[in-house]
Amino acid sequence: MRQTEDFRSEQVRGVICYIGIGSNQERPLDQCREAVRRIADGSSMTLLRCSSFYRTEPVGFVDQEDFVNAVAEVRTVLTARALLQALQQIETEMGRVRTTRWGPRIIDLDILLFGQEVVQEGDLVIPHPELHRRRFVLVPLNELASYVIHPSFGVSIQGLMQRLQDESRVERIV
Repeated sequence: MRQTEDFRSEQVRGVICYIGIGSNQERPLDQCREAVRRIADGSSMTLLRCSSFYRTEPVGFVDQEDFVNAVAEVRTVLTARALLQALQQIETEMGRVRTTRWGPRIIDLDILLFGQEVVQEGDLVIPHPELHRRRFVLVPLNELASYVIHPSFGVSIQGLMQRLQDESRVERIV
């Protein structure tokens, strides 16, 4: 009986997080799938679910190829800072080089939500500051977690979708 209790407590330890995934270079769908695989293989996080993959128009710097975007739901025992470092390590291993803001990228992994925590530490802002304005983030996030409440606004993801003014193209591909 004790082993079962230990196993169960280990399964539920940690915080539920949502990670935005995006790519528009070198077979973007394959890059996104590889990022999901690497997240799932990490010892410090457990992949719970992944949204569908979506082809999306670029936002901000629009003179570039379309993106592929998705959202992963993970459970982690890491702090928000340590999770950021783990995701940046995956990006580096996959060949990401940071150049133009909102520009083309081989892979982009962003912490969208970290439980119900609000973090403001210079290079680490959670919830992601653009989450509520971007269709390419809200559509896959809504697919996984329409009921989750945005900790800064007190509104569900579905509610944010209903208020969304961004009309950019987001098409489910897989």
